[in-house]
Amino acid sequence: MITSRLTREAQTTIPESVRAALRLEAGDTLAYEIVDGRVILSRASSSGVEDPFGTFTEWDGDADKKAYAGL
Repeated sequence: MITSRLTREAQTTIPESVRAALRLEAGDTLAYEIVDGRVILSRASSSGVEDPFGTFTEWDGDADKKAYAGL
C-alpha cells in the first residue's frame, strides 16, 4: 500500500509511483470518484471546453436544453 500525509492546509504529495502509473505531469487535472467509502483517483480527461452550465442542474430541463442549444 502506498501512503502520503495530509498537511494542515489539506494538501498532500502524490507519491512518485502513483504519478508514474497515471502518467501525471505538473499542471494535470485529477479526478476523484467516491465509491463505497473508497476514493478512486485518476487523471481527468482533457475534453477541451468545460460546460459552463454543468453545475446548474436547475437549468437542465428540456425547455432549457432547447433554448440554449444554439449557443
